[in-house]
Amino acid sequence: MNANTKIFSCIFILMMAFAVSAAAQSNTVAKKEPVMKTFLIERDIPGAGNLTPADLKGISQKSCTVLKQMNGIQWVQSYVTGNKIFCVYRAENETLLREHAKKGGFPITNIIEINNTISPATAEN
Repeated sequence: MNANTKIFSCIFILMMAFAVSAAAQSNTVAKKEPVMKTFLIERDIPGAGNLTPADLKGISQKSCTVLKQMNGIQWVQSYVTGNKIFCVYRAENETLLREHAKKGGFPITNIIEINNTISPATAEN
């Protein structure tokens, strides 16, 4: 083996070692999961308290159909009152909430990000 071949072989081995090391590092870097925030959505819906179970089922089905086509958003539950529906969602951002509402034909009166929760159990801890 002449000197040039030895140098080429050493360079080739170093390059391969570097490539393997870089590939191993890229596979071990933790992928950051998106942060899901909790939101309360206020929806003005006159007569919401008079909606029938069938009406509520239809609204729920429409919402779920839209949500299945989206990522980064999850419906937790909703509270129906006289003229409003208050919905709890987990989402990466407000934009996804507005997109869901637009696709589903749901009004949004107000969006409030929930910072924390308390309950009677909070007094005990």
